Formats: sequence, structure tokens, C-alpha cells
Amino acid sequence: MGKAIKPYIVENAEIMDISSEGMGVAKVNDLVIFVEGAVPGDVCDFRVYRKKKSFAFAKLTGLKKASEHRVKPECSYFGTCGGCKWQNLKYSSQLEFKQNQVTQAMKRLAKIEVGEILPILGCKEYYFYRNKLDFGFSNKKWLTPEQVESKEQFDNRNGLGFHIAGAFDKILDIEKCHLQIDISNQIRNEVRIFTLANGYTFFDIKNQNGLMRSLIIRTSSTGELMTIFSFFENDTEKINNLLNHIHKLFPQITSLLYVINPKGNDTIFDLPVNCFYGNAFIIEEMEGLKFKVGPKSFYQTNSKQAYELYKVTRSFAELDGNEIVYDLYTGTGTIAQFVSAHAKKVIGVEYIPEAIEDAKANALLNNINNCSFFAGDIKEVLNDEFIFTHGKPDLIITDPPRVGMDEKVVRKILEIAPKKIVYVSCNPASQARDLAILAEKYKVIKMRAVDMFPQTLHIENVALLQLI
Repeated sequence: MGKAIKPYIVENAEIMDISSEGMGVAKVNDLVIFVEGAVPGDVCDFRVYRKKKSFAFAKLTGLKKASEHRVKPECSYFGTCGGCKWQNLKYSSQLEFKQNQVTQAMKRLAKIEVGEILPILGCKEYYFYRNKLDFGFSNKKWLTPEQVESKEQFDNRNGLGFHIAGAFDKILDIEKCHLQIDISNQIRNEVRIFTLANGYTFFDIKNQNGLMRSLIIRTSSTGELMTIFSFFENDTEKINNLLNHIHKLFPQITSLLYVINPKGNDTIFDLPVNCFYGNAFIIEEMEGLKFKVGPKSFYQTNSKQAYELYKVTRSFAELDGNEIVYDLYTGTGTIAQFVSAHAKKVIGVEYIPEAIEDAKANALLNNINNCSFFAGDIKEVLNDEFIFTHGKPDLIITDPPRVGMDEKVVRKILEIAPKKIVYVSCNPASQARDLAILAEKYKVIKMRAVDMFPQTLHIENVALLQLI
């Protein structure tokens, strides 16, 4: 990130652009400066605090002229909580900059020609859209600059909210988050009230002690609601008292689960999950297809926009019912099952075994008989024997994680040479890198960005590739 320097102030600088990390970009004496809190069009003062040879980092200190792109953030925690870095941007401007982010990735990184770049598909609901949020407990509540300057003594530092970036042991205690429907705020706030009133200890990550560790809240488009409590200690009486209290106050919760996690990390994927009340899953629905979402399941965190993303994917595929489709990085098989009615058969591959079990269960639930799912490292699974057994794909759909596809997988796709590829990506930079390799045999016919995460810098992009 560069070396710390003696901070200095730059005055009356114009912000020319915005970075992929969500910071304003200025240029002063040939030095590119990334400015936290600034947006394109601002004329502002900022404090430069870190520098490398050709660029530096700064924080906004004064706004001389506000950009036409700037709006007042809805959330009072903006600037402290790092989750919604673009809340100070008009939503129309967010879409404009995200579209440009995709276009520039193809030009500068992939260095490829794209036949058609369709308009970005925005989200109708750009607040309260997330179906899953993770909250942490800590006995080291983050103090705001105002609280620190007040010199007030804070005897109780217990907090429930979001982890502070760069301060792994600190939690920003929040009353209202604008990303999930309000029942989430009600549950979280009641948990805080009850645990503080009854002397429950909050997690101390450095000393590895304390009862309350984390809380996950999941909602679904069908109205079902899941809460997952993670406790560091197995205090049966206190656990039961809390869960009974929450169950009584919130009958809307259809899946009330808990985990005992005494490990050094927060992940629950390797731990048994206990069902205190209701089902061990909630149901999502899309075009009549039902998907069981368990505590460890991956499901797109914006349910309504996931439907739009999958419709773009299916539209790009242009299936006529006779194709063999491979769905790589299939997760719980949502895309595979979404396109299955339009294909001869679909083969889903995913490296997480639990996700494949979910995919199989969902296919059974939906009476889908032309989908098969396989677990394993894709670069190992996708060998000649596998392709001989299941047939050469006419279409490959791939939806890898942010790092993109392993180069061995990309090279294998080139060797297989399906007629078409639909590449779904949550990171235009890694997608561009992979498309540059695939350009040996493929041309990009069209692409469309889909905004799944309003108020953030993240964007999904779908590209259609055709064999040359």
C-alpha cells in the first residue's frame, strides 16, 4: 500500500474519476492520488497520508464545490462502516461508473473487441435488497472520532454490528443497516438488548473468550426467515434463554439455528449446526423452481436481481432444447436448474461437496431429471474421461469466484472448444484476464452488466463468447 509519510494538505483539487476500489481519483503534479470520500466532479481539499512512487492515498478534509454526482448518504454510519462506499453517489451515477468499469476492463486488461455492450441492468430496489447479512459481537466496540475526542469513559464496550476494516478486533455497533429489510434490524437490536441486560459476555478475539460470537440473518423471497447464532462457549442455560426469548418475540423466524464455535476463525462450514426451532433451511423461489437454502448454502445475496442475472444468462445461451450444457462453478445448481428446461442435459461441477449435495436435493425437489452434479476441483474433474462419459458440451456456462478461473480450466475449455460460452463474473478484472486467453479461439459477441450490489463498487457482468 505504500509507505507512511508526513501528512500534507492539498487544496482546491478536482476529482477526475473514480477507482475500482471506490475512491475518487485526482492528479496533482503528475501524481495520481486516490481520495477516500471524494466523487468525480468534486473540488475539494484532502490530506495525503501514504505515498508510492507514482501514486498516493488521501482522505477528504473539505469540500469546496460538490459534484453533481454527489448525494447525501442515507446511512448515518457512512464513512465508518465500509460496506456501502458509494452511498454518496447518485444511483444513476453508480450505474454509469460501473458500466465504465466493465468497458475499461475489456479495453485495458483484456484488450479485446466486444461486439455489443448492452446497457447495464440496474436494480429497482437499491436499499434493503440483501437476503443475508453477517454481524459480529465484540467487547471492543469501535469508538467514533467524536466519542474519542469527548474524553468520556466508556465502561461497556460491547458491540454488535460490522467488523471495522483494518481493525480485526473492533465492531461498529449499529442500530440500523439499510441493506436488509427492517426485521433484520429488529432482531439484531433485540439480541443486543437482551444479552446486555442479562450479563452475556461478548467475544474477545485476541484473548479468545466470551459467549456471543456472531449472528447471521437470512431472508427469502418467499417470506421465510433464518437466524444462525454462533456461540464461542457452550453455556446451555444462557443459549436456551436467549433462543427462547428470540423465538417468542419473533414468530416470523422459520429457521432458528445455532453453532458452538470454539475455533480461531469465524467460519461455520466445518461445524455441526443445531436446529433449535423450525426447519434447518429456508426456501427461495424463482419461476416456480424452489431452492432449499441452508445455513452453509451459497445463494445470490440479492434474490430479485439474481433472477434478472439468470434471465440474462439464459437469454445469452439461446438454447433450443438439444444442447449438452456444462455449468462450471455451479454452486448449489441454481443456474443449471434455471436453464435445464431449455437443454437436453446439464452437467454441474463445483469444488464444495456440501454445495453439490444442496444442488442434488434442489433438483429432486423440483423434479428435474436432466441435471447431474459432481463435486471436485474443476481442473481435475474436467478431464477427457469425464467429457467422454457425459458428452462434449455445446455450451459452457461458467460463474467462478472473484479470482476468476484457474488458467488450467481456461486452457481445458479452449481444448474442448464448445460452440458457445456464457461467462458470468463478479469481477470484471479477472473476467477480462480469462477472456484475453479465450480470445485464441473465441470472439465476444455481447456482454451485459447487472448491478447486484447497489451502494457498493461491485458489479456482475455476463459475456457471450462464440467459437471462431
